[in-house]
Amino acid sequence: MTLPSPPTAPLLAAQIEDLRRITGPEGVLTQPASLTTFECDGLTLERSAPQVVVYPRSTREAQALLSLLARDGIPFVPRGAGTGLAGGTIALAAPVVVCTSRMKKILEIDLDNRKARVEAGVVNLEATRRVQEAGFHYAPDPSSQAACTIGGNVGTNSGGPHTLKYGVTVDHVLALTLVTPDGAIHELDIGPETGRGYDLAGLVVGHEGTFGVVTEVTIRLTRRPRAVRTLLGIFDSVADATRTVSAIIASGIVPAAVEMMDNPILAALNAAFGMDFPEDAAAVLLIEIDGLGPSLDRQVDRIEGLCLRHHAREIRRARDEAERARLWAARKKAFGAIGRLAPNYMTQDGVVPRTRLPEILESIRAIAQAHDVRVVNVFHAGDGNLHPCMLYDERNADEVTRVVSASRQILEACLELGGSLSGEHGIGVEKIGMMNRLFGEADLDAMRAIRAVFDPERRSNPWKAMPERAGQCVEVMPKKQAPA
Repeated sequence: MTLPSPPTAPLLAAQIEDLRRITGPEGVLTQPASLTTFECDGLTLERSAPQVVVYPRSTREAQALLSLLARDGIPFVPRGAGTGLAGGTIALAAPVVVCTSRMKKILEIDLDNRKARVEAGVVNLEATRRVQEAGFHYAPDPSSQAACTIGGNVGTNSGGPHTLKYGVTVDHVLALTLVTPDGAIHELDIGPETGRGYDLAGLVVGHEGTFGVVTEVTIRLTRRPRAVRTLLGIFDSVADATRTVSAIIASGIVPAAVEMMDNPILAALNAAFGMDFPEDAAAVLLIEIDGLGPSLDRQVDRIEGLCLRHHAREIRRARDEAERARLWAARKKAFGAIGRLAPNYMTQDGVVPRTRLPEILESIRAIAQAHDVRVVNVFHAGDGNLHPCMLYDERNADEVTRVVSASRQILEACLELGGSLSGEHGIGVEKIGMMNRLFGEADLDAMRAIRAVFDPERRSNPWKAMPERAGQCVEVMPKKQAPA
């Protein structure tokens, strides 16, 4: 793929030494072998290695680094664990990556006020591990939660399976520390809850690194539910499975999660992890409800009735926590299991109203057929957040071209059904060329003006998320012939 971007002058040896004086020698990477790790994120089709990676260990070090970069007008890319899926952390037009993954301290846990203050590099799941014995958890749970960082989650407003009931990252951020590209430190909070004006922390959530570097986050802690019920509905028709989702929510029940996996991914999970999903099923729904035990039992009966009314051939209940954990492990590992099906995959996260799921899945099937692309589906059915995974081999240039074209058409189909380009992965470089399909130029100008408040020189993550100027259309396209 190729992305037009202005050339970037390499850093001078003296500038690199200045960076080392701030972080220490171990906080600066310049060796080509080490930099290879940073040439892409989960979107492997686009690659661009930085010249330097720097690791601040505190907010003050991040401030010093960004002040130094500001002095010399050097663009940079904020990065967490690199688990993103839209190319949002690759080094386009920026020689420096500022990686917060070594900022791993949990600075404060305040159970009385149900919050914790953490550094940006704290892994998502670690926040829950630290408070679970006290009966709390951090609700946002992306599939990569064992690896992704809270700072990265803030960047793309990550969600996860339990978004349906608990909301996305922005619903669980109370305050944050942002170091802007000029080196200034800003303490921002959610405003209305503290009585201090605008929700500036909420504005920063989803900024995709274009406002600066988030170094600390105050997160909301949620009481763990007293009881949980987990069901697996097995269907012979994808359409029946998707209609069941709308029927459950229309009945007044709001599950904690409703996830769908289709036939090819079930077979891959069985092979990879020894699961016992029926390999002749068209799809399964993983449905979870939580709350108070007595009311849950009545809801389970109603959900089972709705599944049967929509032609579920079998419904399984997790009999204990071990069975529940096994089902969720399968869902969380689904993307890993795709390695059984193809060397590479490209996934999207377009969104449609949940009532349009049958239509969009039929569109995805038709688009895949037209482009001769294999697609497997595993996604957040409860809130219409799709994750069609298009399988390919990056050594085959023709396959890459067809996958990229199919991917764009799937997003176009989402927009036509009243949906959006992204539910949680962000825009990055992957979807920036479609922003003018979702927003008018006046809307884009307003968003550019907001970015300019934080980064008037556009040095923080340039050429990402937002078209730099009116009429810019950055396309993700095949870059070169497959290697021999």
